[in-house]
Amino acid sequence: QVQLVQSGGGLVQAGGSLRLSCAASGRTFSSYGMGWFRQAQGKERTFVASILLRGGSTYYGDSVKGRFTISRDNAKNTVYLQMSSLKPEDTAVYYCAAQRYSGSTYVVRNYDAWGQGTQVTVSS
Repeated sequence: QVQLVQSGGGLVQAGGSLRLSCAASGRTFSSYGMGWFRQAQGKERTFVASILLRGGSTYYGDSVKGRFTISRDNAKNTVYLQMSSLKPEDTAVYYCAAQRYSGSTYVVRNYDAWGQGTQVTVSS
């Protein structure tokens, strides 16, 4: 079992930057990849970014490409989401998640463990 604890987030003006962190503990060696998703109020949870823990390949949702960067620090078992050029439409609760088995990293149902969520609010 993998436990995920998130930190970061908050309120920022449009055009600003924030960094989210996700610290993993437990059976982290069994994870295939890590991802970030977000859920705006009244909407479904959607894919933001993911990174494979072997090889480090990264994937991004179309709306965040070129603005967000996912990275990992294996020694700290931590994954980061650096968010830049933030827009009001980026406002949402952000969740990190761990994917245990190979498969599409874009799909919510392929993730087995979830962080507690953190609010990101971008003001115009």
